[in-house]
Amino acid sequence: MISIVTDQIDRTIVLENVPTTVVSLVPSITELICDLAGIEVLVGRTKFCIHPENIKPIEIIGGTKTINIEKIKSLKPDLIIANKEENIKAQVEELMNDYSVWVSDVEDFEDGIDLIRRLASLFDKKERGDSIIKNIHSTLNVFNNNNKVPVAYMIWKEPYMTVGGDTYINSMLSQLNLENIFKNKLRYPKVELWELKNSKAEFILLSSEPYPFKEKHVKELESQLIGKKVLLVDGEFFSWYGSRITKKQSYLQTFINHIQKK
Repeated sequence: MISIVTDQIDRTIVLENVPTTVVSLVPSITELICDLAGIEVLVGRTKFCIHPENIKPIEIIGGTKTINIEKIKSLKPDLIIANKEENIKAQVEELMNDYSVWVSDVEDFEDGIDLIRRLASLFDKKERGDSIIKNIHSTLNVFNNNNKVPVAYMIWKEPYMTVGGDTYINSMLSQLNLENIFKNKLRYPKVELWELKNSKAEFILLSSEPYPFKEKHVKELESQLIGKKVLLVDGEFFSWYGSRITKKQSYLQTFINHIQKK
């Protein structure tokens, strides 16, 4: 049955059938596809697609920004799913010459919910998609913080980099009633230690990805930012849109406990 679908950058794609051989170029979407349609529809993934646990047998086609196009061609996918920010435009456009490519564009929490709805429809799994969305909302609803807590969310070191107000991470912080002190900046700006020291941030959040912040970095910053609370946070929870949030209930409760202790 032929279907006409629209991706998140408003491109129209014609599919002859529900996709059964899919290459995903986005880690969070790889996991979402498995939760929606089953791992059996996946034939290719990036090396950063590490969820679910049984993903290892699926062919690796490179990294999110180093796609091996010849390997993808050998897999003969009936659909490729990419992302506007995570993948290289020229590589995705090259794939569009020969394959149906569905491009995601997730800049905030609502875009993430929209992504689930659209992919659920594409794979003819609307009921499953609705269930995932319901679980996401119920997971986030456990956070009952009435007063906004000012935070800085750090994603890189040397130079230190944070997140601006036009990012998915910023939107996730808002979902938890956390105020990003750099929300007036765009994308992923560099930030100096003196800016953090003089800011109103109560917590400096060090993400586990893309830079692998560790406990030693917490101690280092605590010694430099006297009076600020420095906390390691799970980057997957804050940056992986899709179904990953539903698997982080216990982590979220631990995070909440740290924030509410102050």
